[in-house]
Amino acid sequence: MSDLEIMGVAFSNYVRSVRMLCEEKGINHTLNPVRPHGPEVLAINPTGLVPCMRHGAIALFESQAIATYIDKAFPGPKFIPDDAAGAAETVQWISYGNTKVDRWVMREFVVPSTFFDKTKGPDTARIAAAVPEIEKCLANLATAISKTGYLACGRLTFADMNVLPMLNALANFPQGKELLSAYPALTAYMQTLSARPSYANTAPPPRK
Repeated sequence: MSDLEIMGVAFSNYVRSVRMLCEEKGINHTLNPVRPHGPEVLAINPTGLVPCMRHGAIALFESQAIATYIDKAFPGPKFIPDDAAGAAETVQWISYGNTKVDRWVMREFVVPSTFFDKTKGPDTARIAAAVPEIEKCLANLATAISKTGYLACGRLTFADMNVLPMLNALANFPQGKELLSAYPALTAYMQTLSARPSYANTAPPPRK
């Protein structure tokens, strides 16, 4: 079967998460840096969003589906456990990351703080409205890691890889750093995971 291909821009948090999984499992893969809504992406994902994946005749979209395939199809340590309780706990926190953390941190804070009409400036009302929800997310994540240092199963799972790029994106902003400073255990968690080779090896190139 042909090599695993991950499709999407390197700075996408979800592209980075599935690439981190490849790194942690020791899987050779290539990054095809196609942008969302391009023809290659639309051929796989009708919504036009990334990441997408190709592996031989298999084509997938949605990061959780891609991660599930990678974890089951390739040898190496399991980051979505096989046992029922472990799998459910991991998927629970993946889902929380996707529905809550990504929405409030990435879509309602990072994106409008980064991409905006230079003549008008960022939408400060939209960003401010996200802050209370971000605080709830951070509190819930901090509580989840308080027992073992990880979100699920007392060890590194894809749930951690899924949320780490989101948290580090938040930390790139002064207000984000201030929000995170209220949760020292969470910032320590971020530092520990960010030191792993899988995170360093998937760093996007500097933006021009």
